[in-house]
Amino acid sequence: MTKNTSYNAYQITGGQPVNGEIRCFGAKNFATKAMVAACLGNSPTTLTNMPPIGDVDITANLIKSFGAKVEWTDTNTLRIDPTTAKTHKVTTPDSRSNRLPILMLPVLLHNFGKAEIPRLDGCAIGERAVDIHESAAMAFGAEITVKRTCFVASTKGKRLKGTQFQLHYPSVGATETCLFLAVRAEGTSIIKNAAIEPEIMELITMLRAMGAIIFLSPNREIKIEGVPELTGTTMHAIGDRIEAASWAALACATNGSITVDGIRPNTLGNFLSYYRQVGGGFEYLAENKIRFFQARELSPIMLETDVYPGFSTDWQQPFTVLLTQAKGISAVHETVYESRFGYTKALNQLGAKIQLSKECLGAKCRFADHGHDHSALIMGKTELNAIDTPMEVPDLRAGLGYLIAAAVANGTTTLTHIERIERGYG
Repeated sequence: MTKNTSYNAYQITGGQPVNGEIRCFGAKNFATKAMVAACLGNSPTTLTNMPPIGDVDITANLIKSFGAKVEWTDTNTLRIDPTTAKTHKVTTPDSRSNRLPILMLPVLLHNFGKAEIPRLDGCAIGERAVDIHESAAMAFGAEITVKRTCFVASTKGKRLKGTQFQLHYPSVGATETCLFLAVRAEGTSIIKNAAIEPEIMELITMLRAMGAIIFLSPNREIKIEGVPELTGTTMHAIGDRIEAASWAALACATNGSITVDGIRPNTLGNFLSYYRQVGGGFEYLAENKIRFFQARELSPIMLETDVYPGFSTDWQQPFTVLLTQAKGISAVHETVYESRFGYTKALNQLGAKIQLSKECLGAKCRFADHGHDHSALIMGKTELNAIDTPMEVPDLRAGLGYLIAAAVANGTTTLTHIERIERGYG
C-alpha cells in the first residue's frame, strides 16, 4: 500500500496474503472521551498510549477552543490542563466533523453553568439522534434551546441535580453524557439501561481515579454519588479492540498472518467466536499479543450486530468483506444503526455479491417494518478485482472495509478521502 499525498489517496495492490506485525493504538472510542473527562477535573490530567489520529486532533482543538490547554509531552502522551478554561462556548470549526461536541455539554455546564456547542454531523450511517443527550441534560436540571447552528444550555446559576434516567437504548454516547452529568451533580443519580462496552468501563475507572463515586449494578444500571469537584489523574488508554478486529479480518480474508500487539483479548469478546466459526484462527503469543490467520477454508455464517457484549457494529464492515471469501451464503443483520450498508455498493463493483434487505435476517429488531436496508446477504466465495475508478471512502469503518477489500482484490485500487480512515487509524 502506498499513500499518494498529492491528492490524499491510498493506492493498494492486492491479491496477495498480508503478513506482518502491528501494535494497536489506544482506542479511539476511549481516548477521545478520556480527553473530555479530563476537563471535569480541577487540575491537569496525563493520558498515555494516546493514538495519533484525526479524532484526537479534533478533540484537542475542541478543548482548546474554550481555553483549556492540550499538549503532547511525547509521541503518545497528552497533558490536559482544564484550569485555564475561560469560556462556555465551543467555537472550533472542525468540531462538527465528529460527535464529540455534545459530550462537552456536561463539562461546560459544570464549569460555567452554561454551554454553547455546535450542532452535530459525523459519519453518514443513520440518524444518530442527540435528543437523548438533550433529554438527559434537562433531567439533571439544565434548560436547553436548540438553534439552527448550535445548542445553548444553562443551569440558571444552580448546580445540576442528581436524577434517575432511563435510556431507551443502551447508547454509548448517551451513557457517557449521563456519567459526565452525574459525577459532579448534587445528590444520587441512577442510569438505567446503560451501555457497558469496555471503553465505558475504562472511563468509569478513570472517573473513579479522579474522585468520582460510581457503583455498577446488574441489568445495565449505574449508580453515581455526585461530588463537588474532581481532580486530575494519570490514565493509560486501553488498546483499540475495533482496530484489532479489523487487522484480524484482513489477515483471514487474504490468507495471511498478522500479529497484533497491545490488545486485551477479553475486550474482543464475541468477535473471537464468530472469527473461529467462519474459519479464522488465532493464538496468544504473549500478554496482550495475538496472531491472527486463516485456519481453514472459510464457511458462511449468520451474525447480528448488537451492543456489548454482542458483536460490535464497528466490526461489521471488515467482517462483511471477510464473508465475501466464504463459500456459501452468509447473512448479517445490523441492529445498532439503521443505515450502515451503503458501502456494499462499492464492494459489488469489485465483484462481491451482496444483496441488501429491509427484513430482519435474525431476531426482530427495532428497525423492523421501518423500510431500512439493515440486513445483508453475502454470496461467496467471490473473486474481487480492482476497478479503474477511484473509490471514495464514505466513513471511518466502511473505509477500513474498503481497504481490506482492496487488499483481497487483484490489481491496484485507489481509495480517496482517506482522512476519513485516518480519523481512527493512524
